[in-house]
Amino acid sequence: MLSPSVEDYIKAIYKARSDKGTITTQDLADRLGVSAPAVSKMMRRLTELRLISHAPYQAVELTEAGEKMALEIIRHHRLLELYLVRAMGFTWDNVHEEAERLEHHISEEFEDRIDELLGHPAACPHGDPIPTRAGAIARSSNRSLAVQREPEHLVVQRVSDEDADLLRHFKSLGVIPGTAFEFVRQEPFEGPLVLRIGGRLVRITPQAAREVFVDPVSREESLS
Repeated sequence: MLSPSVEDYIKAIYKARSDKGTITTQDLADRLGVSAPAVSKMMRRLTELRLISHAPYQAVELTEAGEKMALEIIRHHRLLELYLVRAMGFTWDNVHEEAERLEHHISEEFEDRIDELLGHPAACPHGDPIPTRAGAIARSSNRSLAVQREPEHLVVQRVSDEDADLLRHFKSLGVIPGTAFEFVRQEPFEGPLVLRIGGRLVRITPQAAREVFVDPVSREESLS
């Protein structure tokens, strides 16, 4: 059985690649909060385990086995987050850390029972798609609200789940997955972004908007 540390690295590589397209050892060091030498040591270990392919000063790539492992860990994590919210009364801002601790220790039978109990859900509380048991995963939007400049009707697909304070802020604004809204404008001098949600205007800073990912919707859908 592989260590939680190995699994954390594999998951981080997968998520960083999904966010940025490619990933370097320095990216991993920043993401995991460890030193560059520690990352280099783990890269050698993961290469030996045939979970990644990596050459010095080159991008890190998951092998087929590494990608399969990453999707399994992510499936555990996102199912656990949803279970904690729906069955145990946790709020969406305090499930990430709990799921981080638990994801390494549940069996495949436990995972399947949670999945069945929840009705085979497609997404976690933060809107991230849950991989299937077979390792398929739905498309996930990488279009950040922060890049929006022109008025448009949009829907929140997902939000970053790693900052509890930010999640509470999103909740207070009504910026949650599935919410349709109108992007109105950005205030001058790189000021807040102004959104119309359910008939009210709300403002979100560019920094917070970077953690909100959206898709376009038709005007009819946004007003329904």
